[in-house]
Parts: sequence; C-alpha cells; structure tokens
Amino acid sequence: MSSSTPNRIDTTFARLKSESKAAFIAYVSAGDPDMPKSIEVIRALERAGADIIELGVPFSDPMADGIVNQMAAHRALEAGATTIKVLELIREFRKESETPIVLFTYLNPIYTYGFKKFHKDAAAAGADGILLLDLPPDEAGKNAEMTETGDLLHIRLIAPTTPAERLPELAKSSEGFIYYVSRAGVTGAQTSLSDNIAENVAAIKAHTDLPVAVGFGISTPEQSAEVAKAAEGVVVGSAIVKQVEAYGASDDLGDKIEAFVKPLVDGAKSV
Repeated sequence: MSSSTPNRIDTTFARLKSESKAAFIAYVSAGDPDMPKSIEVIRALERAGADIIELGVPFSDPMADGIVNQMAAHRALEAGATTIKVLELIREFRKESETPIVLFTYLNPIYTYGFKKFHKDAAAAGADGILLLDLPPDEAGKNAEMTETGDLLHIRLIAPTTPAERLPELAKSSEGFIYYVSRAGVTGAQTSLSDNIAENVAAIKAHTDLPVAVGFGISTPEQSAEVAKAAEGVVVGSAIVKQVEAYGASDDLGDKIEAFVKPLVDGAKSV
C-alpha cells in the first residue's frame, strides 16, 4: 500500500470488531446479467446489509469456479462485459456508496490490461482490494512487474489443502483479510458445511492478526451463522449468483436479490 489513507476494508473490519460482529461478504460476477442490471444487483447487496462486495471480473476460463459462477462469467461476457466496463461499474457505484469492493479475478485479464496500470485504474475507480486466484505470492515475488500493487490490498487464499509450512508466508503477505476456502475443489453452494472450519481458522490465526473470512459452499442463514461463530467474515457467492441467474430477466431483480441476501446477512450478525 502506497497511500496513508485508511482502506475501506480495514476500517470496515475494525468497526465490526468493535461491534463484535462478523463481516458479511457477498460475491457476484460484474456484468451479470448485463451492466445496467449489474449495478442494480450491487446496490441490492448493499441494501441487504453486505459489508463488503466481491466483484468477479468476467474471464473466459475461470478454472477455480464451479458451473454456477462459470455461467455467470459467460453471461456477462456475452452481454459485452470488459475489464474497462467493470471499472466503470465500480465508478458508478462509488457515486453513492462507500461499501468496500474486492475484485475477484484471474491473472490473465489483469496482465493483459497491464498489471501496474490495472492496480492504479482500479483504485482510482474505487476498488479497495484484489484477490488474484492464480498468482501465488512466491511467484509474484519472482516478477518485479507484479509487485507494484498501488492502493489495492492484496487478499490471499488459504485452503484446507494448503501445506502447514506455507501458512506463515501466505499470512504474512496478505492484506485486508485472509479468505479461507472451506473445502477443496471449485466454488458452489453445498447442503452442509465442511468439517473443522473453526480448527482451521484457528491455525491460520496463529500466524496473523488479520481477519479471516470463510467462503465456498455457504448458502443458508443457518450456515452463515455457524461460520460467523468461527471467523470474522462470511462469504456467500454461488447461492447469490443462482438468484441472479433465476431472476435476471425480471424487472424486480434488485428486490429479489435483496430479499434473498438479507436473511443470510442477519444469520451472520446473529452470533
């Protein structure tokens, strides 16, 4: 981070900590089902009480995503979404909101745009953090061009399959919060939570004071509440994206999304 201005992600987690509340982090694909409706969806997430919004940057080969999020990226691309338009979407949202935004993306579109230029332009548009799914910190360190991060916080992923000896490095290189992937495999809603979430979160916390947010598979208010007992953040993505898919053609898409997400937020805040 090159700026002395507090990042929205940091201030949000600090506020929630003072309130003894977990953060609710909502994921959707930017541009799904199209750009005009995408801004409706993002605003609906905020109205529902989302503390942080993760925006997927549409990419043609989202290998870490399950079919639901893959199809969301496909719909967005088919509707004309581009990386530049995603930044315009954030800029539009920032006209009336200070809710933190994290960009959830793969290296390819960022590298094509220009690594340093993207970080500068995304921060200027109003993004606060970035989660690069396929750029491990040790690989980034070998490429000087990928160490210029500007004012975007770099959030790291840790999975159940992450070797214990890598935890210190990942924790040390992370900013904002750590995203703990609660199960191996790709994204997607599940009928039950993974075992040992609390134990694995505790193992991560042994190496960092950063908040830990847990995602992958959370789809009900009950699951949201259960995760909030073990972590400082609850991430829900595919379950929300399914609602965008189901009601994307509806005039009341925003209302549908808000109604679906609010109980999930309330679950996370009930602990």
